[in-house]
Amino acid sequence: MSYPDRAAPRRPATVLAAAAMLSVMAVGAVAYAVVNLAVGGGTVDRFRDAAAERTGATGGDIDQVAGLLRGSTVLAAVLGVLAALLLVGLALGLLAGRSGARTATWVVAGTGLLCGCCGLAVLVGQRAAPLRLGADDRITADLLGLVGDAYPSWWIPVNATLSVAQILGYLVVAVLLTLPSSGAFLRRRSAPLRLSGYGSTVSGATAAGPTPWGPPPGLNPPPSVPPVPPPGGFPPPPEDRR
Repeated sequence: MSYPDRAAPRRPATVLAAAAMLSVMAVGAVAYAVVNLAVGGGTVDRFRDAAAERTGATGGDIDQVAGLLRGSTVLAAVLGVLAALLLVGLALGLLAGRSGARTATWVVAGTGLLCGCCGLAVLVGQRAAPLRLGADDRITADLLGLVGDAYPSWWIPVNATLSVAQILGYLVVAVLLTLPSSGAFLRRRSAPLRLSGYGSTVSGATAAGPTPWGPPPGLNPPPSVPPVPPPGGFPPPPEDRR
């Protein structure tokens, strides 16, 4: 008994490179989440010590800013893990040849480019123009100014580098998926299946079972099927005139 078979389409190098880039970015997102949580505790402690020594803020004001700092750290870690899961799902969809995965990747790449540019702009803005509030909010301004100093010295450069890498990574993925080889792979149609031994071609919908119109061409009906008599019955056999 023969079964229908179809050769799996070969993935072009552009699709493989895009999926690999998304996977690397997913690993980077998880690593960033882990490191962010690891340095978060020490950052909050350093902020509390500096706020108590260098400002006249009350304990309630310090606790409020410290809570915001801790909450932003946890939120950034959760978003990093969710982003990694999304990138892995997009990479698997591209490798499977799903056309919808390319559209979803373009949407995510555009969002990632925007977020990366915004993050880089915020980092540059914090260094170029520190936050300035009114005289009534002087204590709050002093506390927020201590947040950046509470992070390790390497934290700001690493974040800037990751923002640039994120922008370049999404840009490369978007360009790879616009190339003709990627489009041909992700927009391919279901190829017809050939039944070995019969020499006939059928679609994937009828390859799993018998066709509704009977056996394939070239095959005679089984010999056990009796002939259908014409109306009125069979004619009498010829007489033996010997």
